[in-house]
Amino acid sequence: MPLPLLAEHFARPPDWGVWILLYFFFAGLAGGAYVIATLVRLRGGDGPVARTGYLLAFPCVLLCPIFLTVDLGQPLRFWHMMVNTSPGGLGLNFNTATPMSLGVWALLVFGFFTFVSFLAELGLLPFLRAGVALGTLFALVGSIFGLFIAGYTGVLLSVSNQPVWSDSPVLGGLFLASGMSGAAAAIWLLGGRRGPVAAGDFEGLEVAAAYFAVLELLLLLVFFITVAIAGSLGTALRLPWTLLWLLALIGMVLPLAGLGRRGVAVDRGGAAVLTGNATLVSVVVLVGVLALRAAVIGSAQ
Repeated sequence: MPLPLLAEHFARPPDWGVWILLYFFFAGLAGGAYVIATLVRLRGGDGPVARTGYLLAFPCVLLCPIFLTVDLGQPLRFWHMMVNTSPGGLGLNFNTATPMSLGVWALLVFGFFTFVSFLAELGLLPFLRAGVALGTLFALVGSIFGLFIAGYTGVLLSVSNQPVWSDSPVLGGLFLASGMSGAAAAIWLLGGRRGPVAAGDFEGLEVAAAYFAVLELLLLLVFFITVAIAGSLGTALRLPWTLLWLLALIGMVLPLAGLGRRGVAVDRGGAAVLTGNATLVSVVVLVGVLALRAAVIGSAQ
């Protein structure tokens, strides 16, 4: 007896392509990088991990509205996403019941937090560096928006009526865990490749990256189970998306394997330096993060 379908899909696919894929990717990195930097600062770390996280978040956020406006097809009308232009409805276009509206405004607010923290790390706003009371409070509030941005794109897909996307309630959590994992890889890749590093910060980052990978794997398993129950597993796993799922899986498993261990050692001068396959593993993880989003977006269209 065939498995009953638990969902009906009637909406046309949005035909999202590379611009939305890049938006989803960099939004995850931005939110994850900001949150990781704040967590490191909260535990007293003031080395390259936190600094790189804050410096990375703002450029990633800056790219997101560019990708969104280019995808519109009529970039000059991007402001319509924030201003209601319908007859008799002039005003801010803010609707708490619409995920797209919430996402646009959250991105704008988070962009403000990342910009200010970016300036603080450059030494232009020293009174707002995290670690100072005001800076810590500022970063904590910004991190709330960072978590929202990192997971929001997955939630946006879940509330659609597309097969695969709407068949699982865990896409938001999966994209959040994936964004944190990708941000950890990007920070590792950019933050400690030259000169001495803060050993404790990078060791903590490696442990955190392993937890993110485990969470990703668990959520991916739940995703496949729920999609299978809905009858859309064949859609999600058809070629060429199968290859992208494999890339995503490798990016999750490698940080947990002995081959992918990234370590910290002490050089002859007594300074901590990064060892192991740091560059290779970080690149593979980032490719996996991108592949995960490409597989989710592409398989439903």
